[in-house]
Amino acid sequence: MRSLPTRLAAGAALLAAGLLPPVAAHAEGAPTPASCPASVADVADCFTGQDAHGAWYAVAVPHDWAGDLVVHAHGGPDLGTASDPERSVEDLDRWAVMVREGYAWVGSAYRRGGYGTRMAVADTESARQEFVSAFGEPARTFAHGQSWGGDVAAKLVEVHPTSYDGVLLTNGVLAGASRGYDYRVDLRVVYQYYCGNHPRPTEPQYPLWMGLRKDSTMTSAGLRARLEECTGVSQAPAERTALQQRNLTDILAVTKVPERTLESHLRFATFTFRDIVHERLGGRNPFSNVGIRYSGSHDDRALNRGVERFAADPSARRDLTWDSDLTGAVTVPTVTLHAIDDPTAFVEHESAYRATRVGAGTDDLLVQVFTRESEHSSLSNSGYAAAMDALTTWVSTGRKPTPAGIAGSCPGFDAVYGSGCFLDPAFTPAAYDTRVAARPGGRSWPTMTAAQEQAWSRIDGIGIAP
Repeated sequence: MRSLPTRLAAGAALLAAGLLPPVAAHAEGAPTPASCPASVADVADCFTGQDAHGAWYAVAVPHDWAGDLVVHAHGGPDLGTASDPERSVEDLDRWAVMVREGYAWVGSAYRRGGYGTRMAVADTESARQEFVSAFGEPARTFAHGQSWGGDVAAKLVEVHPTSYDGVLLTNGVLAGASRGYDYRVDLRVVYQYYCGNHPRPTEPQYPLWMGLRKDSTMTSAGLRARLEECTGVSQAPAERTALQQRNLTDILAVTKVPERTLESHLRFATFTFRDIVHERLGGRNPFSNVGIRYSGSHDDRALNRGVERFAADPSARRDLTWDSDLTGAVTVPTVTLHAIDDPTAFVEHESAYRATRVGAGTDDLLVQVFTRESEHSSLSNSGYAAAMDALTTWVSTGRKPTPAGIAGSCPGFDAVYGSGCFLDPAFTPAAYDTRVAARPGGRSWPTMTAAQEQAWSRIDGIGIAP
């Protein structure tokens, strides 16, 4: 366990007393004072900066800071070309509960949009280092990530095992990219089978694993119009045509995608797939649906006969796996918190992660907690606080928490936050392949062992470029 340096303790005391400027610039790009989001303005001082790679980051230091730091990895990925200075501030506001619980907080907006888990790992670690340079070494450092940020934070503690004391993963995409997006691959081809408008027969054709042609000018609004044309998804059932209703029913039944997030999943399978394929993998295909038998439609035989099929380019799959899949080689206490009805990162991702940790022999350092919530992007502040407190206590005392213990502690935090306690300590998710059709040979975890990761790391040009 790292100790708190004398200079940090003295600085924190002066900062709390209002006698010391929050931070002195140590170099170009060092954090400078900034306005806090209203959610933390009464309890913290805030700062922003830009690191050497151009990634913006935001910092919050509580007035009564005790010395612990949360390093946050945001989800997405966003698809802009440059770092968005507002993104890390928005995430600070969303997870203000961490600061209100007394943790300092730092989060990176990453140097660019687009896919790249290891790039996001590097930028998140850079944000931690910027914090340490400005404020000193924390007493304890915790990683946190939600959604794709859960994958980033999980990889962060694998790649930088000595920099972090514990990790909290919330609603995480923990199956990794090589399997974690297979249900969107299935959605892309099943949608096209029924709808035939993405692309239309009159438009230039392309293999669906691309998501979209590189030079396409389609917008999110244009995609939404095609989805509406085919399924009437935004209309009341009585207002849909019989064909729209049948298309929608079949697409949802076959892919197991919730109706309320059908559009967002299709956007990912369109625009983010285009980014992965064209911008990150040089036009190579990392996806496969060979050997998959689709079921649940009104005519499965016709569907399986007519749906587009393709096999992955082995080098593309290797690069995506190396960039984003998890080995489970984690040496610090890990707590995960996941909404049972998460409509975006299905709760079965947690089964994949447990299998990964079991396969790596590190499941003794994993506690998984589930909540009867139904949103993806944010959960109850009371649940976050209970999970974070359990992780901190585990790191401090060595006493491993239980889901029941974490659930039992939640009402105490809810007395402060009033956002509700929904933790269900008895819940266990089904296996990942009950929700997402396993490709041939795709039921063993981890998808990449630590030894395989090390061997691949010696290949020149492996992975996705920052």
